Amino acid sequence: MIPRKETRQIRVGDVAVGGGAPVSVQSMTTTKTADVEGTLAQVYALRGAGADIVRITCNDVEAAQALAEIVPRSPVPIVADIHFQYKLALAAMEAGVHGLRLNPGNIRNEEHIKTVAREAKDRGLPIRVGVNAGSLDKDLLEKYGGPVPEALVESALKEIRYLEEVDFTDIKISVKHSQVPSMVAAYRLLSEKVDYPLHLGVTEAGPPPGGIIKSVAGIGTLLMEGIGDTIRFSLTADPIEEAKAARQLLEYLGLRERTSLDLIACPSCGRAEVDVIEVATQAQKALEAEGLPIQVAVMGCVVNGPGEAREADIGIAAGRGRGHLFIKGQVVRVVPEQEMVEALLDEARKLAAEGVEARLAAADVGAAAIAQETRKQLVEIQGDANRTAERRARVAQIAE
Repeated sequence: MIPRKETRQIRVGDVAVGGGAPVSVQSMTTTKTADVEGTLAQVYALRGAGADIVRITCNDVEAAQALAEIVPRSPVPIVADIHFQYKLALAAMEAGVHGLRLNPGNIRNEEHIKTVAREAKDRGLPIRVGVNAGSLDKDLLEKYGGPVPEALVESALKEIRYLEEVDFTDIKISVKHSQVPSMVAAYRLLSEKVDYPLHLGVTEAGPPPGGIIKSVAGIGTLLMEGIGDTIRFSLTADPIEEAKAARQLLEYLGLRERTSLDLIACPSCGRAEVDVIEVATQAQKALEAEGLPIQVAVMGCVVNGPGEAREADIGIAAGRGRGHLFIKGQVVRVVPEQEMVEALLDEARKLAAEGVEARLAAADVGAAAIAQETRKQLVEIQGDANRTAERRARVAQIAE
């Protein structure tokens, strides 16, 4: 488990953020907020894709009125996104939202900020101080010569002082930048200065795959350092993709329990006995449709496949026209090559229903022996790519 920096804990509705709580996933609707049914449909879809918290823009009176209908019907806590007009923050709170996002770059009046903070304190609602490199105060831009990490952090700290002056500390912070190195540097610097929970994100990351790569690079780096309590992938795409990618990142890092498929596959090589790319694509499509929260391996060759992927819950490796199905590295069935995906899907369903031990106990008699003989035949035909015997002899010679 990755050691995480200790931060204060706040609550956005029923979701705890910081203080050792699981790292949460956030996303934002792209519908017009005034479209109550359309917005709610997207909120439900985001929840299904793994979002724990959803942010909705509150940019006019009609949006604030719509929030009064949306919030009571939402399956997740709703955060109102506020820009420029502080009165819309007051209206959103009256509509029942579970938190606010304020941008210090466009709500600059100290008294307006404090008015919102007092109301939020009375209602027990958190505020995210959401600094964005693209909307920094012009004074900070002139002071630092651009949206450098130090400028983002100073903007956040200035806003936090306003909030703390009215005894408001139910705060989380983001210092987002579109450049990954600057984003990482800003959060590292901020993490040294405060113990408030941090909301991680690369702003304006762009469309996939580039936007996902940037987000993983920035957010993943910080999470591996123990920094970050809640995350958002800011993609130019359907927000469902944001939530899915963010959730998968947390699962891959072991920061959230797996709830979706994790398919691993070898990159293929000249030793592969099948078209690994095609088999992996078919397997992923079939298994994702089942919604099974397991790790699956698709390996091109039975020589090393089961051993290399022994940590996977289940997998299949090709060899001599057959598919060798394995569970935790142990071959349990051998099937014709053309039935590989079907057999993998069938066994995955049984594994999810019955568990590892039961499926290992139900292994076909002789399956492991068939796989061992196939490995031996392939090594004789193709040679030992790892030169195992030769290298073992050399190691023994040196050790003598």
